[in-house]
Amino acid sequence: MSRFRTIFPAGRPLIAMAHVPPLPGTPLYDASGGVPAMIDAVKRDLEHLQAAGFDAVMFCNEGDRPYQLQTDQTTAAVMARVVAECRPQLDRPFGVDVLWDARCALSVACASDAAFMREVVTGAWESDMGLWQPDAAWVLRERRRLDRGDLAVFMNITPEFASPIGRRSPAEAARSAVVSSLADAILVSGPMAGAEPDVETVALVREATPADVPVLLNTGAKAATIARYLGSCDGCIVGSDLKVDGGTWNPVDPERARRFVDAARSA
Repeated sequence: MSRFRTIFPAGRPLIAMAHVPPLPGTPLYDASGGVPAMIDAVKRDLEHLQAAGFDAVMFCNEGDRPYQLQTDQTTAAVMARVVAECRPQLDRPFGVDVLWDARCALSVACASDAAFMREVVTGAWESDMGLWQPDAAWVLRERRRLDRGDLAVFMNITPEFASPIGRRSPAEAARSAVVSSLADAILVSGPMAGAEPDVETVALVREATPADVPVLLNTGAKAATIARYLGSCDGCIVGSDLKVDGGTWNPVDPERARRFVDAARSA
């Protein structure tokens, strides 16, 4: 059985984002509340997300604007602490993501015993963070060295805040990520957090990707439009649409979270 289906044996999983507030040292960090207030905020969001019926959650340092391609030890340490303190509250699988450092994400995933991680690990990009050259070979070799062969690596092949250097289409990049870089799942994103990709792009990626590798909608999932995407993908990751007023960096709105799950299950 694939790593993905070991985590999600059947169906099209709905994965909700647990956005971590700005970490220490970042421009928007709330020093008055410190790390304990940050953990309390994530715990409140987790309570609402689990009650809404999501299949899994994913922790991410979404508040750390402007993002970095190489994070520091503080990011890894605090992210691991947040996940560790929230984990007793969880009764379903969880993953981690660190924007935009796959090495740090892998470290946090291993430290917290996460079931999956999400990152950009293939291609070359010009981005808001500068020139970007991820390294899938390092990530998968390090996964092997750390004896985490069970950890699923979800590969984002159309990252937000970036455009590719080269002429390959998303469909071509997706197939290559599976064949050459051994992706456990392919993620398709829009141009920025909360923005949806073109429906046809998702369909073309699904058509080009081997049938046994899932394709997930990574950004822009909304209760009002999710039915359009679930015909062409194998699940979704959602954050912004679950928040108060649909704002990416706002707290989770319990009613919006329930509405999204209802819409996706109906679709």
